[in-house]
Amino acid sequence: MKWVIRLLYLAVFIVSMVLITVGQRNVGPRGLLIMLAGLTGILALLYLYNKKFQ
Repeated sequence: MKWVIRLLYLAVFIVSMVLITVGQRNVGPRGLLIMLAGLTGILALLYLYNKKFQ
């Protein structure tokens, strides 16, 4: 069961990085929104990681 969660975290990380790189190529508000979606995914992963150690 632990490996499923880790695989899900890895998938979210990869999708977030792809969104950031795709958004960086698009100039304008659409690219900014795509990059913000990727940043939200990375921040969610950081939140879930740090939640374990509180």
